[in-house]
Amino acid sequence: MNVIVHSGSDAVFPFISFIPESTSERPALIVQLHGAGERGNGDADLDNVLKHGFSHIVNDNNLKDCILVMPQCPSDSFWVAKIESLKAFIDRIVSLYNIDTSRIYLCGLSMGGFGTWYTAMAYPELFAAIAPCCGGGMAWNADVLKMPIWTFHGKEDAVVSPNQTLEMIEKLKDINPNFKYTLYDGIGHDSWIKAFSEELLEWLLAQCK
Repeated sequence: MNVIVHSGSDAVFPFISFIPESTSERPALIVQLHGAGERGNGDADLDNVLKHGFSHIVNDNNLKDCILVMPQCPSDSFWVAKIESLKAFIDRIVSLYNIDTSRIYLCGLSMGGFGTWYTAMAYPELFAAIAPCCGGGMAWNADVLKMPIWTFHGKEDAVVSPNQTLEMIEKLKDINPNFKYTLYDGIGHDSWIKAFSEELLEWLLAQCK
């Protein structure tokens, strides 16, 4: 597995990429959005993006024909304020790595969970699947989300209320046949520990537009 640090601004955000030893000419792409505590300015603190999520489980065997990219949000901002920039970032990554545009996946935790919902609502045609964790969206606009979705939240979350996800569940469960959700009993805000699993990775990579 090649782990490459991109601390410059050539791709809108600084980012770290995970590239398997072997991929096809047009690999899939997973973009993972971090939480508020991992923001920074792309130099000494870019490693913050590795604290949670798929960075702990990916390897050459399970990241099949796919590149994992983890951008870093500036320390003075948040993902929902950067939706247009995220689109520009993804477009740059697609060009940089010759990505198969029928296999682009977006996921995120906490602040990144919000970013996942909101970015998918702004550009629903872009993603083959999304996986927001302990975030929230705009339930009144959720009918634009036609892609497969798997969302997660801890029932004891005291940082981001589970109601944020429950509102999305109530809206989507009857209108999106490819929607599923997992609510964890006895789990607080760190539901990403369970959510970002081999099972989720395999599920994402099975989706295609």
